[in-house]
Amino acid sequence: MANTLIFIAISITLLSLLISLYRFIAGPEKANRIIAFDVMSVSTIALIAFISVLNKRIIYLDVALIYGILGFIGVLIIARYIEKGL
Repeated sequence: MANTLIFIAISITLLSLLISLYRFIAGPEKANRIIAFDVMSVSTIALIAFISVLNKRIIYLDVALIYGILGFIGVLIIARYIEKGL
């Protein structure tokens, strides 16, 4: 039962990843692309966490944590670049 729910959650997360990838490619403004990149980053972190639960490997959660930190810093740098024109 738990595996079925995890597979449903994975499919919903993949759907959100595809929708945000479309917005990233077709976004008319830079802000839309930044937000889509952030959503893709969060979706990828969720997928890594689901894989960690399915494989029963705790080490993947460390990878998800580092990826989340790097994604957050990346979005901050891009937003600062667009706002102030580094």
